[in-house]
Amino acid sequence: MSKDFWDKRYSEEEFAYGTTPNEFVKSVIDKLKPGKALFLGEGEGRNAVYAASLGWNVHAVDFSESAKEKALKLASDNNVVINYTISDLENYQFIENKYDMIVMVFLHLPAKINQIIFEGSISSLKVTGKLIIETFSKEQINNSSGGPKDLQLLFSESELLDLTFQLQTNFLESKTIYLNEGAYHIGKADVIRYVGVKI
Repeated sequence: MSKDFWDKRYSEEEFAYGTTPNEFVKSVIDKLKPGKALFLGEGEGRNAVYAASLGWNVHAVDFSESAKEKALKLASDNNVVINYTISDLENYQFIENKYDMIVMVFLHLPAKINQIIFEGSISSLKVTGKLIIETFSKEQINNSSGGPKDLQLLFSESELLDLTFQLQTNFLESKTIYLNEGAYHIGKADVIRYVGVKI
């Protein structure tokens, strides 16, 4: 979907996907010692702001100006600070060995761009750093709770593992859940949840 599409969605008064963190991401980072974190395709900032509230030094990236505005407002409302860069992820300049955690939540892009993003992300992780992902599986094509209506943009476990082969897989699960994240993620959903560690 285009930048214009996302700018329009994020310019609505309400937060498109709510202001509370993704349940899976929360369950993982609640157990981690805070450090430096990168949130990719972070949109309106719900996960980045939550991490910052736990003491993480947070950097968020998205290509939508209206998303950034709402993310910074959410951070201010929660008395935390997040750094937010406007960039499309295909051209984002990853910095090697910088982050203790990188998070991708429902980030669905063409395979060619995924290759660039995952390679960059893995290079940006410190040793023992974690990559945390929740994404829609290919079964999500049958649901109306969000995500792209293009199988090529949805994941299988094997596709995710191919992109993360350099990491040690700590957790991998395909699951049917009930989403309740703002106006655009509501209802039965089929997701893949992943945690990988750089060794």
